[in-house]
Amino acid sequence: MAVEEEGLRVFQSVKIKIGEAKNIPPYPGPNKMRDCYCTVNLDQEEVFRTKIIEKSLCPFYGEDFSCEIPRNFLHLSFYIFDRDVFRRDSSIGKVAVKKEDLQKYHGKDTWFQLQPVSADSEVQGKVHLELRLSEVITDSGVVCHKLATRVSECQGLPIVNGQCDPYAAVCLLGPSRSDAKKTKVKRKTNNPQFDEVFYFEINRPLSYTKRQFDVEEEDVDKLALRVDLWNGSNLKFGDEFLGGVRVPLKVLGQAGVHDAWYFLQPRENGNKSVKADELGSLRLNIVYTEDHVFHSERYSPLTDLLLQSAHVEPVSASAAHILGEVCREKQEAAVPLVRLFLHYGKIVPFVSAIANAEINRTQDPNTIFRGNSLTSKCIDETMKLAGMHYLQVTLKPIIDEICTEHKPCEIDPVKLKESENLETNRENLRQYVDRIFNVITTSGVRCPTVMCDIFFSLRESAATRFQVDQDVRYTAVSSFIFLRFFAPAILSPNLFQLRPHHPDPCTSRTLTLISKTIQTLGSLAKSKSANFKESYMAAFYDYFNEQKYADSVKNFLDLISSSGRWDQKSIETPIMLKEGFMIKRAQGRNRFGMKNFKKRWFRLTNHEFTYHKTKGNSKGEGALCRIPIENILAVERLEEESFKMKNMFQVIQPERALYIQANNCVEARDWIDILTKVSQCNRKRLSTYHPSAYLNGHWLCCKQSIDSAPGCTPCTGGLPANIQLDIDGDRETERIFSLFSTYMSKLVKMQEACGSKSVYDGPEQEEYSTFVIDDPQETYKILKQIVSAVQTLEQQHAQYKRDKFRKTKYGSQEHPIGDKSFQCYIRQQSESSTYSI
Repeated sequence: MAVEEEGLRVFQSVKIKIGEAKNIPPYPGPNKMRDCYCTVNLDQEEVFRTKIIEKSLCPFYGEDFSCEIPRNFLHLSFYIFDRDVFRRDSSIGKVAVKKEDLQKYHGKDTWFQLQPVSADSEVQGKVHLELRLSEVITDSGVVCHKLATRVSECQGLPIVNGQCDPYAAVCLLGPSRSDAKKTKVKRKTNNPQFDEVFYFEINRPLSYTKRQFDVEEEDVDKLALRVDLWNGSNLKFGDEFLGGVRVPLKVLGQAGVHDAWYFLQPRENGNKSVKADELGSLRLNIVYTEDHVFHSERYSPLTDLLLQSAHVEPVSASAAHILGEVCREKQEAAVPLVRLFLHYGKIVPFVSAIANAEINRTQDPNTIFRGNSLTSKCIDETMKLAGMHYLQVTLKPIIDEICTEHKPCEIDPVKLKESENLETNRENLRQYVDRIFNVITTSGVRCPTVMCDIFFSLRESAATRFQVDQDVRYTAVSSFIFLRFFAPAILSPNLFQLRPHHPDPCTSRTLTLISKTIQTLGSLAKSKSANFKESYMAAFYDYFNEQKYADSVKNFLDLISSSGRWDQKSIETPIMLKEGFMIKRAQGRNRFGMKNFKKRWFRLTNHEFTYHKTKGNSKGEGALCRIPIENILAVERLEEESFKMKNMFQVIQPERALYIQANNCVEARDWIDILTKVSQCNRKRLSTYHPSAYLNGHWLCCKQSIDSAPGCTPCTGGLPANIQLDIDGDRETERIFSLFSTYMSKLVKMQEACGSKSVYDGPEQEEYSTFVIDDPQETYKILKQIVSAVQTLEQQHAQYKRDKFRKTKYGSQEHPIGDKSFQCYIRQQSESSTYSI
């Protein structure tokens, strides 16, 4: 979700690897160990939670999390919690990284010291204040100044213990005074509208006569206004501090007026002193990306240049191939290139062109696609995007079963536990391998068309290049579908969205052994040992050293590398796509039924959307409500004002709408996306909907009184057939522009290499040997066009920043006072800009 600005969209995304924690303080009891988990939070809103690592003071998580960030935030925070024997969670410590500091740690493994968690320091939200100083002259001629303070509203206050009943306490602070006043408590809202005005008298000394009307600077400097937000109505623990601001009255200046938004700040004495090494540390790798995207026409020259790449002769001279040459890592280039070509439906000719060029440079058929080339990275990324649903349908049921059953499968005699039997373990493992092998080799009909078309191209190019080797047409395809797609997904199901967390060590070992065997079966290895280094794996592979396995692999590879297209066959067995606890509003099916809110376990398959009273009833039985996928007419967000609740969405059916509250903003978006995806082909999908609820006899949005009245707002656009292909082409071009801009020095060096006589006439100079240049003249021509397009975009970005700097007001709702990242931006612009504010 983009944050809209004038003439530009801002996209924020984050990829996080949560590594491990160390030196967690021991539990204060006979059992010193702790059961710890880690959460990822946007400010105070939890958006991800790792699994619990039991009985450890140095828990290893090894979990990855990535998401689009759908709103503005101040801190990216990580909390370590301990779950005790009574299943109560207590916080141990936290890491809070300010948004403006994220670039310091970009892509680096970093150990962060855990800091204490204090209610006084857990602050988010902003407040709008208006201050006006006026003069009142008394009968005796003494000038009395009166300060009028309007507490207008707050936005984004935290919800504490499931509720937020905020009020504001306003104090005028001075050397010898502290006047305090309070607003009314606003119930059940974290965006309260106070709109209350408080007056404070500021008396002048007797020597101050009515002839002196100006506010003296030294007097104003001694006074400040303090506004604290509190969460009321908590009888058990007392009112809770939500944050505050301190405004010195010198901001009033000569005009005596001040109107601004402020970010709430923690209490100055909020954090109690704790030694740096008392709480332990947490290893994180954070990649935060912020894309500033213009309208399409600005990107047209660069986009057109990139999309022509498949037709450039030779392809090594194309803009897309050049990007792969100048980037430090091929993966950097592959991700935005694949997404861009997928968006415009041109991925197959591009990948075919670069794959054919690589095959023609390969001398030995046994080394085909073995390196981390641009081709292999692009095909990997294409499979990950286009094939994610294919993986879900094919592997998820059996992976879930393996993770649930915990059958012993260790076949290394050295690692075998005393209570385990080697033959029993081998049989358990053999059954798992057989089942996974069968579901893979019978899944060809469901392989996405774009993958089949790429595999057909690989097969034809390899067979043409190495006509003597009859198996190369298979190994060229199996090196991707088995070695780079199915095997890695089995090995690390959490990285391919097949499991929510990294498996436990025992299950992880089982999946490793399965992945190794499947990888070898898919590579059509003929030798008995199958190139296994471990003798126990070679012995185990004897079970599968039969011709029927090789025949099944070849039949599967023939099917998925066919140039023909076929209709997707319906899947009879329901495939579970997503599940979890959420809060739903009762639908009032009975005339006198209560329409209250209840926590339910939701389950989505490719057949139906259901909810259950408990998680235990989630296997299809005992559903309290079943909604067939064909009955879902639209899935849209629900405006917060409807029930004064955040993160709500609605599943619209022919007779009614089901209102649901997700646990956080990221989860709400994920549910909306996947529900939209599975229902988007329904013939009766709506074109309009009501963004608010039907309450008290009318729709809150359009005030129509008939509950069946047509919607008043256009539905949001449906997603493509595969949810992973919801791609913004302009955003990908912006990313590619950023890469070209970052590696501009390499583009210049590549131009020098093209112009160098060594490229034309003699051996290459060592400094230019890293570039693949098959046609210096064509490459130089394309490079010149790239540099021109990139420089133009750089100028447009710089102009946009200057224009924004001139128009932006510090203290506005968009940039409240206390926004350190904006203060840094202001400082940079002040140093670099020649424009006046």
